[in-house]
Amino acid sequence: MGLSNTQRTLRALEQQGYLSGIVEKFNPYAKVRVDLFNFIDIISIKPCGICAIQSCGSDFQEHDRKILKNEYAPEWIKAGGAIELWGWRKVKKKRGGKLKIWAPRLKIYKLEDFK
Repeated sequence: MGLSNTQRTLRALEQQGYLSGIVEKFNPYAKVRVDLFNFIDIISIKPCGICAIQSCGSDFQEHDRKILKNEYAPEWIKAGGAIELWGWRKVKKKRGGKLKIWAPRLKIYKLEDFK
């Protein structure tokens, strides 16, 4: 079994030299994962400040809509935080080649995205 999308994101952030931690929790009674403020899986300290990160797989559009509809997300940005969506998928390492590697699709949100 491979790494989860959250673990891939944590590894990538660590390789970039950022301090990060998981803030989503597992609710054993409901058997579901619960995100902080219903959209944050990871919080990372970056040069731009504190960053809320949602990590996912191929369901990028669904998570994008989830963030845009979230009432707390614009408040997070107003308070000086950043929001990023990392969607992991396999892509060819070299054009025309066969080897595939995991790579993130990244979206950075701005306050204007929520209007």
